[in-house]
Amino acid sequence: MRWHKKTLRAVNSTRGTVIGESIRIAESGLTQIVGLLGERDLQPGDGLLIVPSQGVRTVGMLFAIDIVVLDGEWNVIAVRRKLRPFRITRVFWKAAAVLELRSGAVDSSRTVVGDALEFTSRNGNSR
Repeated sequence: MRWHKKTLRAVNSTRGTVIGESIRIAESGLTQIVGLLGERDLQPGDGLLIVPSQGVRTVGMLFAIDIVVLDGEWNVIAVRRKLRPFRITRVFWKAAAVLELRSGAVDSSRTVVGDALEFTSRNGNSR
C-alpha cells in the first residue's frame, strides 16, 4: 500500500478502542479497483478505507481480511470476519464506505454492528 499517501487513525468511539493507526484511503477509481491487490499481508494497525463503497471482492488477494461496512455517518452496519481470498460480499445498499482490516482486528477492537467509528488525520482533524 505504498502508493497511498494519506493515512488516518480509526477509533471505535462507542467502545473506546483503536481499530487502526495507519488506515489508508482509496477514494479514486484506480485506488478502489487496486485496493489491497499485490499486498502479501497487512501489518497490525494497517487498513484500507474505501470511499464510496457498498461491498468488496477479494479476488486475487493472498490473505483473509476483516471488513467493516459503514454508513454515511461512520456507523457500523455490517461486519465480516476472516473474509478469505476469492470471495465477493453482497451489496450493502445503505453503505457509504468499507474498511478493510487485518484479520482479527474486528475482534481485538470489539467492533460490532451499531458502533460508531471516528477517523482522524495525523494532525488530529476528524473525517
